[in-house]
Parts: sequence; C-alpha cells; structure tokens
Amino acid sequence: MSTPGLQLAADAGLDFSLPQQLTVILLCALTAFISHMALAVFNDGVRPFMLDFIHGRTTRSATTAVSFGLSAGFIFGLGAPMALSSGVLNPWLLFLPTDILGLLAPKKWLAPLLGAGWGAVVVFGLNGANEVAHDLPVDFLTAMQQMSTPILFLFTLFPVLAITKQFGRAWGGAAGVLELALVVLTMKLWPDMFAGALAMAVGVLLLIGLAVRRDLAQRKADRADEAASGTAAQGPPEDDPMASLFSTSAARLRRYLPLFMVLGAGVCMLAQMHIFGGGEATSFLIAKGNISEAAQVDFYRFFGFIPLIATTALASGAYGIAGFTIVYPIGYLMPNPVLAAIAGAAVFAIEVMALSSIGKVLGKLPSVRDSSEHLRSAITDSLHLAILFGSLMAANAMGAGLGILVVGGLYLLNEAMGRPVVRMAAAPAAVIVGGVLLNVLYWLDLFTPVKG
Repeated sequence: MSTPGLQLAADAGLDFSLPQQLTVILLCALTAFISHMALAVFNDGVRPFMLDFIHGRTTRSATTAVSFGLSAGFIFGLGAPMALSSGVLNPWLLFLPTDILGLLAPKKWLAPLLGAGWGAVVVFGLNGANEVAHDLPVDFLTAMQQMSTPILFLFTLFPVLAITKQFGRAWGGAAGVLELALVVLTMKLWPDMFAGALAMAVGVLLLIGLAVRRDLAQRKADRADEAASGTAAQGPPEDDPMASLFSTSAARLRRYLPLFMVLGAGVCMLAQMHIFGGGEATSFLIAKGNISEAAQVDFYRFFGFIPLIATTALASGAYGIAGFTIVYPIGYLMPNPVLAAIAGAAVFAIEVMALSSIGKVLGKLPSVRDSSEHLRSAITDSLHLAILFGSLMAANAMGAGLGILVVGGLYLLNEAMGRPVVRMAAAPAAVIVGGVLLNVLYWLDLFTPVKG
C-alpha cells in the first residue's frame, strides 16, 4: 500500500461542499435532539446510565456530567486528531459532542440548535485549523499521517487475537499463520487491494464458525442430558423482571420508529458522501479512496457490537446513534444520497423492530455472544498498539529523538497519573501537544524542524 494517495486525500483538507455541510449540521441537530429525548446516545459507556435518567432517578445535569467525563478524552484526543490527520470526519468528533449537548440542553427546542451549532463548528472551523496547522514550521498534522500504516495493518490481526482469547493458543496460532499467508498473497497477487481485507474476512468467519460449532455441540450435549434424566429445560419465569424491562424498553423505542428512521437515513447519507469514516482504520481507507475495503472493515466491526448495543438498549431504553453500525458500510457502497437515505431508514426500522428478537437469539448463543465481546476487546488491543506506534512514528517524523521524547513522555506521564486522558486517545493527543511545543521551541530558536 502506498502512502501518496493518503497524503493527497488528507492534504486536501476538510473543505466541504454545501450539501455536505448541510448534512453534517442537520444530522448533528437531529442527534442532539434524540440525545435530549434520551432515545439514543453514541457512547456505549453512557447508555447504561440512561435508565435512571429516563425514570427520573437522576438529574439531567448529573447525566450530562457522566457523558462529558466518558467522552471528552475521545473527542479531543482521538476524534479531532483523526479528522485533521486523515481529512475524514468520524463519529467521536460528531456524535459524542451531540450526546453531551443534547443532554445538557434544558429545553427540547434548544437541543437541536446546540447540535447544529456544533455541526457548523466542525464543517467551518476544522478546515481553518487544518490550514493553520499545515503552515506551521513543524507540521504535526502531516506527521500524523504516519499513523495510517500501523493502524491499517495491525488492525488486521484483531480476529487472531479474538480467536486466541476464546479458543486457545492452537487455534490462535493457526489463525495467525493463515492471516499472514493471506496478507502476503494479497500483496503479491492483488496489489491494488487493501492487504488485510481477505485476511480479516477469513479470520472473522473462522471465529464465528468456531463459536457456532461450540454452541451447537453444547446444545446437543444438553439435549442428551435432558433425555438421560427425563427432564425438559425450563424457560424463564413469566414474571422475570429482566424480561419485563427488556419488553418495556423495546416498546418505548418502537414508539419513536419514524424518528429513528430519519436518523438512519441521515447517518447513511453521511457515510455515502465519503467524508465520514466509522472507525480509525476506516477513516484512512476512505482517505485513500479504498471505499469497498472500508465497507468491509466496518462490516466486521458490526459483529462485535451487536450484543453490546442490543443488550444495553434493551436494558436502558436508549438505542445507539449509529444503531448496530451496519448502516456505515451500507452507506459507503450506495451510489447516491437518495438511495442511501432509503436504505438507512429501512435498516434502522428493521433494527428497532427486531431488537427484542435479537436479544432472545443472543440469549441462546452464549459462545457467539462471547465472540462479540472478544472481538471488541481485540479491536481495542490492536488499535491501542497501532495508535501508540503510529504516534511515535509521527513524533519521529516531526522532531526525531526530541519528538519521541516529548510524545512518549507525555503518554507515559498520562499512564503514571492514572490516565486522565483515556489510553486510546492519549497518544494522538500527545502528538498534538508535542507538535505545539516543538513549534514554540522553534520560535525560541531552540529547535530545528526535521526536513522531509
């Protein structure tokens, strides 16, 4: 994979057309309104707190404080740096702030205004910040493009990590060898394709296949035990409080189905415009113009989030702003915004209507449910290493040894202080702070920028 294509895409900046600007602003207004109504939030960590808010057991200000505390690091440490370095918007930059603004707004009419204001800041302000940063003696945004290669290639390994954690070293080792062979084969035979695309596909299919095989074997063993003992499995009691809660939450979300369909249409339209990526690797793939590979990557991530989003939505009564996230890859592949809007609305309608059924199915497939948890954990582990390594590469590009000292030192200091900035966002945030510091040192005639 060559890097010039990425540099051209990122260097083009965040200069949006009028339809793109309007889509971002209106979608931010809508997501803030939906957050205010406690119907959906993007941050998975905030969703469990929404039940008490919905039932009036906690205040709006307290819930806003929780949302801000869990989201601020991702907004400023990951969302903004990723957007500036790739030239592609992301959900941490758009939807985490509208979570906060929607919950913060004391009046229903104020929430969309605050959301629209944030959308305007993004579409009109980021390009100016991008231009200013590129004009600095130490161009840390161009240096941050170094993050793309480790993110794209190390992300390829997440199915291997998930298989190893769930099914042991032998299966993990076999999956690792298989993925490595497929990456080498892809680079040799199909040089224009993202090298990890085929490897990730096979890895995810292997993980799902192993999980389904384990569940089927367990069900067969359970039936044999029941036959031997002459008893039948007992279903959940009719007055199960958890089942009652799930049913109430699902019914609440179905009442707002038209609003969710509008949300799905908006998210899918934004993805179709190719100015938005649903994840770290996806952002750089879209920046390079590898749209089908970006769709493939986000499709695999979708499997890791179904159980999390379904169970937290049923338990709290608040859905995810991007639903199960399948709307992202569908949007990337749509030929025009109109079809994207129709597809997005249909996807969200299906998801909301099927939420209860999905919850029941997941309850019968414990290994598949565990696989999604291992997938999410593996994605986090692989991206943490990739972002840290890429950030150090960026530090080296902008300041050689001094850059590594500053960026690595800030990262280690954050660890020693108990991670006031979340680990995933700490390294990119350190690159920006380090870049600013190196520019100050240059102006004080204490540092000479690295040429290249």
